[in-house]
Amino acid sequence: MSSAQSVGPQALPALQEQVEQILAEAKRQGASACEVAVSVEQGLSTSVRQREVETVEFNRDQGFGITLYVGQRKGSASTSASGAEAIRETVAAALAIARHTSEDESSGLADAALMAKEIKDFDLFHEWNITPEQAIERALICEAAAFDADSRIKNADGTTLSTSHGCRVYGNSHGFIAGSASTRHSLSCVMIAEGGGQMQRDYWYDVNRQGELLADAVSIGQKAAQRAASRLGARPVPTCEVPVLFSAELAGGLFGSFLSAISGGNLYRKSSFLEGALGQRLFPEWLTIDERPHLMRAMSSSAFDGDGLATYAKPFVENGTLVSYVLGTYSGRKLGLPSTANAGGVHNLFVTHGVEDQDALIRRMGRGLLVTELMGHGLNMVTGDYSRGAAGFWVENGEIQFPVQEVTIAGNMRDMFKQIVAVGSDLELRSNIRTGSVLIERMTVAGS
Repeated sequence: MSSAQSVGPQALPALQEQVEQILAEAKRQGASACEVAVSVEQGLSTSVRQREVETVEFNRDQGFGITLYVGQRKGSASTSASGAEAIRETVAAALAIARHTSEDESSGLADAALMAKEIKDFDLFHEWNITPEQAIERALICEAAAFDADSRIKNADGTTLSTSHGCRVYGNSHGFIAGSASTRHSLSCVMIAEGGGQMQRDYWYDVNRQGELLADAVSIGQKAAQRAASRLGARPVPTCEVPVLFSAELAGGLFGSFLSAISGGNLYRKSSFLEGALGQRLFPEWLTIDERPHLMRAMSSSAFDGDGLATYAKPFVENGTLVSYVLGTYSGRKLGLPSTANAGGVHNLFVTHGVEDQDALIRRMGRGLLVTELMGHGLNMVTGDYSRGAAGFWVENGEIQFPVQEVTIAGNMRDMFKQIVAVGSDLELRSNIRTGSVLIERMTVAGS
């Protein structure tokens, strides 16, 4: 998109200047400290359905969010406007909020000495010069490949190609100002299969910083069709306790729940089943979970966190033992611990994996359930009790026998973590959490 020039890396100086203006205005109006994030993003999204163009959307979003402090009192406000008047009004609104809040000894900017000094470029911006016509054509090719892949594919639920690019700058009254530009391109396909009195839907997609590196449109369509058709004939299974294998694209959710449980916000509110678990063995000894924030072109790389602290590579779990929480400045102060430079989340998480692919793990499982879809949000963060609707495939003698639907899988996350038997080599590369399929020794499968 030729208009990408306006929000590429060359837009960073203007955004940094805007941050300086907002910080100066906050100081002028009486704030004792201030931090601000400004962003601008634009993109194109095209979707087709049943061989017809459904939508072509251009979007451009911009705005800033400001958090300022009057002593230990904090106020926040945001706006999508960017003029001088909008800056004055938004700063005034944040100040008014701060003056009405109670003091919080944990609030305030991070220590000035901890601000990131070196802002590396991780090559996150790759403009994709694709026109709306080309985007529509690629989506139509993807959907046509899905229809051609299997005669049982009778309907489509949308094939979407999206491309976006943007810039974000963060600054605070310590004098720290830095930002980055990034791109994200994706192609997804959702298809519906019919047969034997059933309708089943499934999908496939790819996402990349570089549009040219997206998976081939035909292969995405074929995979979506194959997945939808393979679910025809699905039925429940009798209630049982068996091994459960989470496919790689779902396994990241297990570790995402783990991250939530060791995140400062849940810990200081005493609403996590892993409160006080630092130093405990939670996983098998062979398993390590570590963060690598400085990878080139990765989907979540960043030189600094939401507080301006320099990010760094580190383990959260080492040889099965929890060695670090996920903390920003505020939650760290609440817990009496230093920040782990994770304000705003984790960047590029890696889970130890073995050499067995999903087929090998199915053979190893012998008898049990391969889960390929989860429904609902059935985790009690306080107790760790886990219960979710699931669909997938029943396995006997190390081979898939038939598709499964209308079952619930249940367990406690502490038990599930300890009972991880293996992590597959079939790594999910489209996510912030890089893991393969996860085989858990035993869970309850509640069915018919």
